[in-house]
Amino acid sequence: MRPKRRFRPAPATLTGSLAALLAVTAVLGGASAATARDSADRVHAERNSAPGADRARRLVDRSPDLVQPRELTVDGSLGARRAALEIRLAQQLYTFWNTGEQRHLDAAVDRDFRDNTLPAGRPQGPTGPAVASRAFRTAVPDLSCELADLLVTGDKLTARLVFRGHFTGVFEGRAGRGQAVEFSAIDIQHVGARRITEDWHLEDNATLLAQLGAAAG
Repeated sequence: MRPKRRFRPAPATLTGSLAALLAVTAVLGGASAATARDSADRVHAERNSAPGADRARRLVDRSPDLVQPRELTVDGSLGARRAALEIRLAQQLYTFWNTGEQRHLDAAVDRDFRDNTLPAGRPQGPTGPAVASRAFRTAVPDLSCELADLLVTGDKLTARLVFRGHFTGVFEGRAGRGQAVEFSAIDIQHVGARRITEDWHLEDNATLLAQLGAAAG
């Protein structure tokens, strides 16, 4: 006789994968979009209920005047004090981009800050982001910055940003007609002892220029 096979429950670490598989199967089987979203929400809730996610959420500054990261991942080897400092610097920096208020930029970047991907015509140092913000807001006065993802690893911050607004201002002599603007950016920030000391950044300028009606023909 063949020995009876023993069936063991799936480990807890597989719960997220199984839930995602069930969501995909439901869609393929003709389930409604609402059902698929519900399944995805359950996976998201399970992931964010992990101890590491709880620790990360406790490190966020909940001050109402600061942007809040929608998704946050923190290097588990970082001490709580250092991790909280880096998260708050990110919140300050992207609150500056969200509001244009200089005080948030001053709180985030060092006076010796260096932009390692400096666009042509933008001054180096802390003045650069201020000039860029004013230029953006000349074209898109209601510009907002969503901190969609924030990854904190060692002395680096990696952020995925989504900028939104309406082209009601002026860009290169062209007046806007209220067109919706939405484009993404990726930033890497190097954090020193107390503030951000240098960065690298990449914006989806092709999408932005197309929305402003200034794409190269």
